[in-house]
Parts: sequence; structure tokens; C-alpha cells
Amino acid sequence: MLIFLGAFAVLPLVLPWLIKRIGARAFYVAALLPIAAFIDAALRGPTVLSGGIPFESYAWIPQLDIALSMRMDTLGWIMSLIVTGVGALVMIYCRWYFNGKKVGVGQFAAVLLAFSGAMYGLVLTDDIVILVMLWEVTSVLSYLLIGFYNARGASRRAALQALLVTTLGGLVMLIGVVMLVVLYGTTSLSTIIEGPAPTGPLLNIAIVLLLVGALSKSAIFPFHFWLPGAMAAPTPVSAYLHAAAMVKAGIYLIARLAPAFAHEDPWRPIVIGLGVFTMLLGGLQALRESDLKRILAFGTVSQLGMLTVVLGYGERNSALAGLALLIGHALFKSSLFLVVGVIDRQLSTRDIRELSGVGRQAPTIAVFSIIAIGSMVGLAPTIGFVAKEAALSSLLEAGADPVALAPLIGIVLGSVLTTAYGARFVWGAFWTKRDRDGRKLPTTEWPDPPIGFLAAPVLLSGLSIVGGVAAPLLDAALSGYADTMPEVAGSSGYEYHLALWHGLEPALFLSIGSIAAGLALFWFVGRGGGTQKRWLPFTAVDAYNGTVRAVVRASVWTTSLTQRGSLPVYVGTIFVVFIAAEGTALIAHAGWRADLDGWQTPMQILVAPVMIIAGIIAVRARKRYTGVVLVSVTGLGMVVLFASSGAPDLALTQILVETVTLIAFALVLRRIPARMGDHNASVWPIGRAVIAVGVGVTMALVAVVATGARVAPPISEAFPDLAYDIGHGANVVNVTLVDLRGWDTMGELSVLILAATGVASLVFVTHRSDTLSRAISSLPTGALRTRRPLVETAEGPRPRTRGSEPSRQAWLVGGQKMRPENRSIMLEVIVRILFHTIIVVSIYLLFAGHNLPGGGFAGGLVAGMALVMRYVAGGPYELGAAAPTDAGRLLGAGMALAVGATIVPLLFGAPPLTSTFWEGELPILGHVEFVTSTIFDVGVYLVVIGLVLDVLRSLGAEVDRQRWQREEANR
Repeated sequence: MLIFLGAFAVLPLVLPWLIKRIGARAFYVAALLPIAAFIDAALRGPTVLSGGIPFESYAWIPQLDIALSMRMDTLGWIMSLIVTGVGALVMIYCRWYFNGKKVGVGQFAAVLLAFSGAMYGLVLTDDIVILVMLWEVTSVLSYLLIGFYNARGASRRAALQALLVTTLGGLVMLIGVVMLVVLYGTTSLSTIIEGPAPTGPLLNIAIVLLLVGALSKSAIFPFHFWLPGAMAAPTPVSAYLHAAAMVKAGIYLIARLAPAFAHEDPWRPIVIGLGVFTMLLGGLQALRESDLKRILAFGTVSQLGMLTVVLGYGERNSALAGLALLIGHALFKSSLFLVVGVIDRQLSTRDIRELSGVGRQAPTIAVFSIIAIGSMVGLAPTIGFVAKEAALSSLLEAGADPVALAPLIGIVLGSVLTTAYGARFVWGAFWTKRDRDGRKLPTTEWPDPPIGFLAAPVLLSGLSIVGGVAAPLLDAALSGYADTMPEVAGSSGYEYHLALWHGLEPALFLSIGSIAAGLALFWFVGRGGGTQKRWLPFTAVDAYNGTVRAVVRASVWTTSLTQRGSLPVYVGTIFVVFIAAEGTALIAHAGWRADLDGWQTPMQILVAPVMIIAGIIAVRARKRYTGVVLVSVTGLGMVVLFASSGAPDLALTQILVETVTLIAFALVLRRIPARMGDHNASVWPIGRAVIAVGVGVTMALVAVVATGARVAPPISEAFPDLAYDIGHGANVVNVTLVDLRGWDTMGELSVLILAATGVASLVFVTHRSDTLSRAISSLPTGALRTRRPLVETAEGPRPRTRGSEPSRQAWLVGGQKMRPENRSIMLEVIVRILFHTIIVVSIYLLFAGHNLPGGGFAGGLVAGMALVMRYVAGGPYELGAAAPTDAGRLLGAGMALAVGATIVPLLFGAPPLTSTFWEGELPILGHVEFVTSTIFDVGVYLVVIGLVLDVLRSLGAEVDRQRWQREEANR
């Protein structure tokens, strides 16, 4: 079972490529996986029926007791057969439905197969946390499937509506799941169901929260409105998700939890009350629809209400009937949806007012549709008849019990409506219509569909009869689940058995009466053309739309209030919140303790006043660059403090960061006026000063309190030993970054990549390709080594031919493209000599950082400084010659190395980020040690270089290119 779950995760990745190669026939390949899973489940049938429960488990997060566990009991076995069997037939059906279509079909096939796998895992998993995860996966995948026609506004709205409703229900259910896990002390679903129920109100709250998720997924009132809207999806989606799979997830959860919680206080009022109301509401609305698909959609809402009532009733005989009804519904409703797809594909309409006489031209599809409708309304010898009679009998057995009387009356009334809209469907799709004067309407022309297009609906409809005839076999198969229901006090103990004929019993007469009443209802009110005229003053759709509008208006108001387009306002807001939050915590603290020293080293006495004076002067500076340099003085002061406090790694990193930051500011300031004018001068200086003083005082108090807040020895005291024993390195800082706290570094790498992408997106207007450096990188190898100057041609820069106008020799290739007044031969010579040496130093820092000051971050910054030198000396073309690659590739390669070094230990059964090392003697180098965490550090190295390169190409080369374009345009 776990193998199939993994295959469902992998095969969808191949389907888009396969669709491009062989077209819609790739759906045959997609169908092979659910067919294989169906066969596997069928072969496990004898084991399940004999009382065995196949079980597979893989410990995923042992610390939280979360496992990828698959458990196939009777309920899981039946659901897996439905999910895989109907899924395979729908896949085969898609081969004909999408024949000739190409746009988006590959993605559709992949998502549909992935959804099938998510449902397969959901109905078999024994871990309730994994169930919630797969629950949300189905919501996301159904969103993609419902919104397949994304160019249509109706499809996008329907997909979003389904996503919001089902996801919100899933989040509420998650809270209930967490409460159950805490109450029972396990995530095992079978243990929770079979174990003794804890007492107290928390269990009732958890049950209500779980039911919210189940009812929202299965479109039970007040969440029913999303299902009819989801009919904007392609018909295969409706047949699978909204008949056999997704909406069954909520029904499955109710059936799964009923043995444990059906007799708890909140269960029956919610399940029976909302189920009966949904059954009647959906049936009434189905009678008013004129679209065949919407008739089935509201009919599905009604049938889901019936399933909720019968399976949620919590009694042995009703559970048996409910499971039979579940199978029957999956067969007849998916068949009917597929029939509607055939009609829509052949006639390009689903409106019953435009269809007339189709049954005479398409007798096969008409006959099997009538069989499916017969199973839906409960006609013998279909499985629907068997299940409906069993449901009525189980409720009649309870006699005058009011808990049973309400669902009994509701099911009878619901059956009347089911018959009425079922007859309306047959009449609307296949009958010959007449106008008001009694004349026959023109017969709709019917082009015969391919035989393969009819195979799935015909087979599903035929199985409805097979299920009815084989009722005794079905009874033996389903009794395993029904027998898990606890005995109800005061019940007769009579065990009902599924059969096609039980004799002339009350349930039979109730069924016949409901069918007769339904046909009469159809005859009098169901033959109209249908109308969307509102018959309720307020509906759940209005509540949803009103909520969405309120959220949108609130977001617009909040955005207009907070997003003022002013950076000082944003920063000031952050500072005010900081003062308020931290100040409140400081004031509310009972007692402060402090452990302060005047200074630790004399250097602090010298450096601190310089940093303070530089900060004060920076506030008063009128030139932007002057202010930036003065701010950097405070950073360089930190370098001195780190170095004098025995932290060479921090000092090295700080000075490199300050240098790169100063260069980035310098690149930005080229596009901004040098002096700060009156129009952008600081406003409200007193308020800014108050906030600044408040932040400074608050931060100082936090630092003072923090010195005396420690009550236990810090864990950092053990870091030197941990760094050597676990990380095999003497540099505590580097080992901490790449091993002991590697997850933090992983997050920081992600932030760096996002920062680089953000900077680039602000500067690159139409594309992100580096055209200037690409021109250099496209030169022949010899051209890069030539001393001859470059000239601009239509194909880009090219070496000047011999005999042309002489020019002075170039130490750097890109320097020849710079204006003479901007060139510096001395700078070019220095950069030419030092560049490779600096790169070697950066590599040394990278590999030496495990035991000496350095590491990937420092080494990457040093290499970035070398690129900065090349850019400053030779301009953007020189940057292209120095780094003829895309910055995104360096960022991606670095992240891939870091992630690979993190997860590879999992393949060897070790936790993530586990490192190992090799040592040996090498010629010349002598004793050499290599730690695998160095690979992680190499990833950090590449990410930092990529970040610096991205900044240089966006804030540097791209700004140069835009300036040159303006100059050319002004000439």
C-alpha cells in the first residue's frame, strides 16, 4: 500500500510530458496505476473479509509519533475499491473526453491522478495527522481541477469558493484532531476509535470540530453551496470528485468515527438534523434546475445528506445500509455525471429546454441512464433498492424513538424528491418534448459517440444491477464494518442482512409509496423548463458572498490605512510597536536583576564614543553618501569590538558585510540626488527624536535585564565540545552554522535568495537576462585574452582588427568599453594582479573555516569583493568577463548543495544534517581531513557569491545600461 502511495506521488510528474508525446492516449497509462491499486485491494479482499487487517507503517516523525501507516479494514477496503475503481474508469473516459484537446490537458491529468492518490492515502491511513494532511491536499488539488477552465471567471470563482470552504473546514477539523491526540495520547486512528472515550467537555468540543470538517467536505448545510458551483469543472471532475471521491471524504470520516462517537451528546443532533435538512433542501432545488449537471449536483447534495443521516445514526443495521448506499451512490451518480459529459461533448449543451428526442437516437445511453436513475430512486433489482430498503428497515426497527423518527420521515420525504428530480433528469435528457400547444418539438440531432466514450458510464450503471443481485455477497463483505458499531441499550438485537427480497415488509411499502409520490410530484411540478427565481429570502451563497465582500472591504480599508507609501511611517510603526510591547513587558516584570560591568576591555572605552559621535553626525548629515559612510563607522566599530573580544570570525564577517553594504549603497545613490533637498527632508523631527530615544532606552533596558535573566548555565558552554565531537571542527562559529544550527542557516539562505530576487525584480523591467555580460561571454576564447581594444558592432563587442586606429593596451577586457575619463590604468593593473589572489584567499577561507576563522559566508563575501573590484575597474562588460554565468544558477546550485547535504543522511538512516568525516595523508598536502558539512558550506559560498553578483548586475550593470539607453535617446 505504501508503494502505491509513493507511485501516486511520482507518476503524475511524468504525465504532462507523456501527454505532449502521445496526446490523450496518455490517460490509458494514467489509468494503469489505479487499476493496479484496485487489483491489489481486491486480492486483499479474502484477508479483510476473514477478519484480518493488512497493515503497513513507516515511522516518519518518531518524536511526534507520526507515521505513514496504512490500515485496510472493511471500511478502508470498500473506500479504496471505490476510489481506485471509479478513478480508473474516469481516466479511461478522459481519453475520449479530451480527445483533440491539448491546452492544459497534461496538467489536468497529473492533478487528477495525484488527487486519486491523495484519496487512496486518506481512506487507508491510520494516522489521524496524516489524514488531515491528505485532507488538505485533496482540497488544493480539487481547486486546481475545478478551476481547469481558468480563462472563465465562473470557473475561477467556483474553484476559490470550494477551496475556501473546504480548507476552512479542514483547519477547524485540525483543531479537533489536535484535541483528540492530546486526549487519547496517540495519533493512531484505530487506537482512538477502539479505546475508551475520555470524559469531559473537551471530547464533545473535539467531536463538533471534527464534524465541521466532515460536513464542509461533503457539502452538508450550511456548506452545501460550494458543490453546485463546482459544476464549472470538466465533467470527469464532477464524476470523480463530486460523486465518488472528494465529497465521500467527509462521509468516510463520519463513518470512521461513528463507532466511537455516535452516542456522544453532540453527534446525533448535528449529523441527523443537518443531514435531513440538506437532503430536503438539495432535492427541492434539483427540481428547479434546467441544467442536467446542476440537477445532478443538487441531487448529490441531497444524497450526501441521506448518507450522513444513515451512516451517522450509529447503529449496526443503519451502518450496514449506509455502506451499501455509499457504494450505490458512487456507482449511479458517477455514471450519470459521465452520461452528462457525453451529452455535453456531443451536443454542446446540457439545457433540458434544448434537448428533445435524444433517447430514440441514443437508446444505449438512455437505457443505462434509466438504470442508474432507478438505482438512485430505489428500484429493484439495483443496489439502490437494497440499500434504501435496509435504511428504512433499520430506522423502523427503532419504533417510536424520536431520534429514529426524524431521520425516517426525512428519508421518506427525501426519497419522494429524489424520484421527482430523477424523473425530471430522464425526461429532460431523453424524452421528446412538446410545446404549449401540444406539438412535438424538433428532434435534437445526435452524433454517435465512440464506443470507448460510453464504456465507463455503461459499466458503472451495469454494476448497479450486479450489486443488487449480489446483495448476499455484499452483506457478507460489509458486515465486518457494521459489526464494529456498539450495541445500543434497549435495542432488539435483530441483525438485518442485505437481500434483494425480504418479502412484503413495511420498508418495501414505504419505498413504493415514496416512488409513487415522487412520480406524482414530477408530473405536476417537475416538467417545467426550470427557473432560477429565488424561493428563499436568504441563502448560504449570500452568506458566503457577503463574507467575501466584507473581507475585501476590510482589506482595502486596512491597506489604505497602513500602506501609506512612506518608509519612515513603516519604520516608525515598527518602532512604536516595539516600544509598546517591550516596554509593557519591562514594566509588568516583578523584579529586575542585572549583572553589569563598566567594560571588559579598554578598547570598548575608546570605540564606543567614536560610534556614538558618528551616529549623531550621521543624523545631521545633509549629503546621502556622507550619512551612509558615517553609519558604516558604527559597523566598523563593531568590528573592533568583536576582534578585541576574541571573536575573529564575527569581526571578519562584519567588516566584509559593511564593505559590501557600503558598495550597494553607493550603487543605489548614483540614481539619487547627492544632497537631501527640502522636499525630502525629515519631517516631524521632534517626534522622530522621541521615538529614537524610546527605542534606544527600551533596547538598553532589555539588554540590562537580559544580563540577569539567565537561571541556568547556557548551552553555549557545551558548544566547543559539541563542535569537535559532532561537527569534527575547532571553529565553533562555523560548525554551529553548518551543523549544530544548520536549519537556521538553511532559513537564512532562503532569505538571501529572496532578497536577491527582490532586488533584481525592482530593477529589471522586462527581463532578468544579463545582456551586457552575455555579450562579453559570447566572445571567442582568444578575444578575451587579446590586448587589442574592443569595438561595438551589431553582434556585440568585437576586438578591433589589426591595422585599425591604435589604442593603448588594456589590462582588463571591459575597461576598453569605458569612457577615457572614467578609466584608471593603475586600478586596472591592481585588479588584474589581485583578482585571482583574492579568489584563492576566498577558497582558502571556505575550506579552512571549519577549524580557523572563515567559512562559506566569509569566503563568499571575499569572492564577491573580487567581483566588485572587477566591476569598479572595468564596468559591466568586465563583470560579464569575470563571471560569465547567471546569478540565478549560482543561487540555485548553492541552495541545492545545502539541501542535498541536509537530506542525504536520511538515505543512510541518520537524522538530517548528520555529518561524517574522512582523514588521510596526501602527497605535498600531508594530513587532510574532510567533513561532509563542508558541502553545506560550499552551498553557502555559492549563494553569497550569487547574491553579490545579482546586486552588481541589477544595481550596477542594469542601471548602467538604462543610463546609456537614455543618453543614446537624447542624442
